[in-house]
Amino acid sequence: MTALTVLAADTPSLVQSVDWLAIAPVVITAVVGLAVLVADLFVAERHKPVLGWISVAGLAAATATLLPLRSGDRSTFCLTADPEACSYVADHFTVVVQFLVLAGGLLTALLSVTAVRDTRMPAGEYWFLLLSSAAGAALLPASRDLATLIVALEVASLPAFALVGMRRGDRLSSEAALKFFLSSVTATAVSLMGVSFVYAVTGSMHLTQVADRLEDVSGQFDTLAMAGVALTLVGFAFKTAAVPFHFWVPDTYVGAPLPIAGYLSVIGKAVGFTGLILVTVIAFPAYSQVWGPAVAVLAALTMTLGNAAAVRQSADRPNSAVRLLAWSSVGQAGYLLVPIAAAAYTERDQIGSTLAYALMYAAVNLGAFAVAALVARTKPLHRIGDYRGLYAERPVAALSLAFFLLCLAGLPPGIIGLFAKVTVFQSAVDAGLGWLAVLMAINVVIALYYYLRWTALLFRGPEGAPAAQARTKAPWPVAAAIVATAVTALVLSGAPQLVLRVASGSLFTQ
Repeated sequence: MTALTVLAADTPSLVQSVDWLAIAPVVITAVVGLAVLVADLFVAERHKPVLGWISVAGLAAATATLLPLRSGDRSTFCLTADPEACSYVADHFTVVVQFLVLAGGLLTALLSVTAVRDTRMPAGEYWFLLLSSAAGAALLPASRDLATLIVALEVASLPAFALVGMRRGDRLSSEAALKFFLSSVTATAVSLMGVSFVYAVTGSMHLTQVADRLEDVSGQFDTLAMAGVALTLVGFAFKTAAVPFHFWVPDTYVGAPLPIAGYLSVIGKAVGFTGLILVTVIAFPAYSQVWGPAVAVLAALTMTLGNAAAVRQSADRPNSAVRLLAWSSVGQAGYLLVPIAAAAYTERDQIGSTLAYALMYAAVNLGAFAVAALVARTKPLHRIGDYRGLYAERPVAALSLAFFLLCLAGLPPGIIGLFAKVTVFQSAVDAGLGWLAVLMAINVVIALYYYLRWTALLFRGPEGAPAAQARTKAPWPVAAAIVATAVTALVLSGAPQLVLRVASGSLFTQ
């Protein structure tokens, strides 16, 4: 008995305590999703809209649980032998990204309440998939080991494939879902191969341990380590729609329900750049000479191709408005990648500029999709030309969209867009990437053309004599989403320090 007691005392405990408050945002979102799926079996068809409001309430509750996590110093699921190596860390970086994801999911849910009812999509499946994807996206920024990162990436992605193809009988929707699925699975497979290479070299999955062990890699394994680093980036670059992994974006946005297109443009990007940040600046700093130039080139190609394709969109072409927003999101992804590339040449807190830009982009881009959802109720072809004279018909929606577009362009009164672009530009200059800063400036000028062209169209008179038509009232969930994003953009433009503080603060505790 004495020997057993001594042995038990010398053996580290394998029982871990769980910090439930730290994981509450993810758990609440996932549990509400499961509850909605089960409730769908028992709720009568005429009461199905209740499932949507339960989902909205669940996302609001999950967002509220971020308030006690603002100190950013919690972690759980740590190794007993190495308490510094944890699988889940709720630091400042995690809280900021989770706020972006959950608040964006909440706005998407508001837009979806009307869309699910009008298009007769299966309510239970829709809300379960949306909440599941949001839970995966919220898990990803807290993940601090490669296995959890990949699992979170797939939990965020797999439901999104089904959401894109949710409109049954729609050929564009089915094709978009298939293209999205095949390309994403391929990118994930490449990333898994990279993770296996990294594990073979380091013998660990935890990001902090991987970083330490990559500092001292023997020469015979150096090539394998470099290949692992490069391949691991592919899956996350795909989610950011970085060139050449962007080809799925336009068709997927066109085929998806508009709320899901907006969701992918913001939360999908958040998943991608979050994963890139974690694997580059935390796990792979020793190989910054590999991923730094690669991300810089990706940023240059992405912003250039995205803006060039957006300029070519014809106002009279069906779905041109959605395609312009899709290509615009590709161009914006290029700007988001610039501070990540800069972190390879300076300190890792440069990536605060990416978060600052992402917060601005999330608010205004979701707002633009909210206005598009409103206009599509009477003009379902989604043409840019359909927005001509919108101010005369819906002045609040037109003014909101104009403000969103000016924020994306970085022009006053969209001050937050201008400040966010300046922080990204400054990060490139500080890192000695002058060529990338110059290319970014050129792309910002190119983007002015299509943003201002669309903005001017809103205030022009309609062509010919407009036929008398009854003005439909905007559904209040859609109106609430437009107002919420417009107010957020206005507040941030009036007090840009609220977002820019993220760019200058310390984000990581581990």
